[in-house]
Amino acid sequence: MPEEFIGKATHYFDKISVAAIKLTGDLKSGDQIHLVGHGADFTQTVASMQVDGQEVTAAKAGDEIGLKVDSKAKEGVDVYLVKE
Repeated sequence: MPEEFIGKATHYFDKISVAAIKLTGDLKSGDQIHLVGHGADFTQTVASMQVDGQEVTAAKAGDEIGLKVDSKAKEGVDVYLVKE
């Protein structure tokens, strides 16, 4: 499936399995994303994300989000939106 680069992880919070991601594209709950690089290579559905500590269902390019991730996503991991 085709993928579109939509952001990069800027930090990973190990204890709570949350990645801080700077978005270059739009993202919404239910989207499929592929995280790859720095030892990560997994796909997951966006289930829970926050902007400025508030739960949101959508975020836009330029936002910095906190995203609950299924696996480690260290600083520098690339985030791609999986297109159907």
